[in-house]
This record gives sequence, structure tokens and C-alpha cells, in this order.
Amino acid sequence: MKTEAMHTWCRCFAALLLGGCTVFRLAAAAPEQPPPAFPHIPPEYLREADNTPDFWVSTVDGVAKFLGESVHRGTVEVIGTSAGGRPIRAVFYGRARVGKGTTTFSGASGAHSMRAYYGPDFEKKVYLAMASIHGGELEGIVGLVNLVSVLETGKDLRGRPWPGIVAAAGRIDRLIVIPIVNVDGRARVPVRMEAFCGTDHRADDYLNTGAWSDGKMIGWPECKAFIPLDFSSTQFPGGYPNDNGVNIQHDDFFGPRQPETQALLDVAARERPDLILNLHTGVWYEDYFPLVHRPAMEAALAPAFDGLFRAMHTAMANAGMQSTGDPAVEADLARAPADAYNINTALNYHCGALAVVVEVPSHQHSARNRQGAAVQHSADRLLDEELVIEEEAMKYLADSGGRARWAGGK
Repeated sequence: MKTEAMHTWCRCFAALLLGGCTVFRLAAAAPEQPPPAFPHIPPEYLREADNTPDFWVSTVDGVAKFLGESVHRGTVEVIGTSAGGRPIRAVFYGRARVGKGTTTFSGASGAHSMRAYYGPDFEKKVYLAMASIHGGELEGIVGLVNLVSVLETGKDLRGRPWPGIVAAAGRIDRLIVIPIVNVDGRARVPVRMEAFCGTDHRADDYLNTGAWSDGKMIGWPECKAFIPLDFSSTQFPGGYPNDNGVNIQHDDFFGPRQPETQALLDVAARERPDLILNLHTGVWYEDYFPLVHRPAMEAALAPAFDGLFRAMHTAMANAGMQSTGDPAVEADLARAPADAYNINTALNYHCGALAVVVEVPSHQHSARNRQGAAVQHSADRLLDEELVIEEEAMKYLADSGGRARWAGGK
């Protein structure tokens, strides 16, 4: 190599070496990123679905962005702040009841006059739908976001029209939609949509109910025996509790309540809804289809619940969303599981609403029908189920007249 060429080569090599060292020094000097709050989650439990559909809006930020950009007919309101300081958003449509009654709900029950509690707008029909009291249960969030899309445009986010929902909503005076109640729990679960895992539901269980420090699943219903849950004893606390470790579904309703619970009770007292749908994910693996639960409630509402259960399960059977297509089988009241005392009971005795849990399957795994055949619910199918559930609940309220017509009304 010639001397001049050698000098040129040395200068280039020195520049490259110096540049590399500079990059190395800059990288070494860069501040370390803070570790994740729960760094020991097994990676296999964090797998995202491939090709998540656009209509699957399920994250806290995604829902906030959608509501901020898409709600024009309704009004978005922050109804409270979570234990972790996050806003809880609701969407309101129609006209609220005007004026107040002359007594409490308890007083009205004792006087056998619901009108004395509901006030001059007793005849109005008010509907409230809420989801994600358990932050890892995503299907209800997606369903309510798409319900808002239908209320705004007549179509879900796939572009599919739902004229039945539009017609039913037009017969209801006031609609309230709360897509994410437990925003802390939802923010804690770091997936938008879980990867499908066949019959293996361990990832879903882990993200929902969490695991102890040794990795052992906390599990359901065992998770309900630890309220508040001590996060320091967990590898991951799951999406069930808020940031105070409290499962809102089973809060201390007569004691110091969680802010999420108080927000729900305040909205219920202000709006005095007739019907509340509390959307969850979790149905029996031997009958893997949506199921309406019978709440622990005031006896006067039992006939109204019976009618709601029959209407919703008849519609789902006719739509192919049950184990059989026979409404006589699927709408049999004996199929309705009896819930224990929970937030639905508290809401009922707080404001008189018929408040019910509706459980749907998970997108993450499959199970069986009552005949033993495998059943998988795709994202599209789950959205259809969610919207049929909403449509039939609203139709039932519009047709039956709410507390003004239900037993104990007058």
C-alpha cells in the first residue's frame, strides 16, 4: 500500500473508531429506563394477537381517544377518579330525569310508592351499561365502544348497521355508557388483545386474577378471599383489583368505599336508572356462551328479571349464540346462576335499578357446548354477541316500561 493511501486509511479507521467509541460512551451515559411495575410476568402470558381488528378498541388510551374524537350526539363526562388517579369516563345520551322525589329509595319501598323516590319524571326510562369492573375482561369494553359508535352513526366500527339498537335507543329517554369502570386494573394489563391459545386459558387466568410471588395462580373464586389484595405478595396482581387492591365487584359497600364504587353510586343516585347491565367475561367451560345472571336483589324485581332473562336468551338462541337454537331450552329460568351479594345488589338497593351481570366468553381460548363439541368465539362473533345483548336489554326496558311498570312501581 502506498504511503499516502496508508495515511488516508489510518485517518478513516481512526474516525470510525472514534465515532464508535463516542456512540458507546453516549449509550453508556444514557439514563436507564425504569423497570416495569411487574417485571416478572412470564413472556408467554403477554403475547398479543396477530392482526387485531380495528374495531377492537380496548385500552384505556384507545377508549379515551375514541370518545374524544367520535362522540358528538352524546356528552362525555368524567364521573370520578380511580384509586390510581385515572379519570373514569361515561357517555350520556338523551334527557335525564328532572326533579327529585320526596323520599329515599328505602322510604319509597316502605311506602310502596316508587314515584315518591323517582319524582315527577317517574315514567322516563333510563338505561345504564358498564364494563370492565375487572380490568382484564376486554369483551365488554369492545362491545360498549361499538355501542357508542352505533348510537353516534347507526353503525359499529366494522361499518355494520344496527337498526334495532337505533330503534330501541329512540324509545329510551336516557342512556349512560361506561366503557371502563376499573381503569386502574385495565391499565395494569399490558395487552390490547390476547393471542388465541386454543383450550389453554392460563394466560387469561393470569392476566385476570394474577399470581402469587412464587408464580402460583391466585385463581377464581379464590381471588375474592383477598380484598384488599397485597400487591407485594404477588408476581402480578391481575386486572381484578384497582390500585388499592380492591375488587370493585365486592367492595365494602357499607364502609369506606373505593372511588370507583362511589362514582357508580353517585351516577346511579343522580340518574336513577331502571336497568343496569354489568358486562363481564367468564362463562362455564361446559356451556361456552353468553349467560345472564340472577342478582341478589329486592324481591319486587324478580318478575322483571325473569322477563329480561327470557327476552335476552330467546334472542340469543334465535341468533345462534347459545348451545342450542331452542329458545324454550335456552330461556329456561333454571339456567340463570344466582349471584352472591355484590355491586349489583348495592346498586339495586341504592337507586332501585334492576342491575344484572352478563357474562360472555373470552376471545383468548375455546371451550365446549353442552353437547361436548368445541366452541371458539372469534372477535367478530363476540362483538355481535355484545351488541345483541345490548339491543335486547334496551328493547326489554322500552317494552316493559321500567320501574314505572314493574312490580313495586306505582
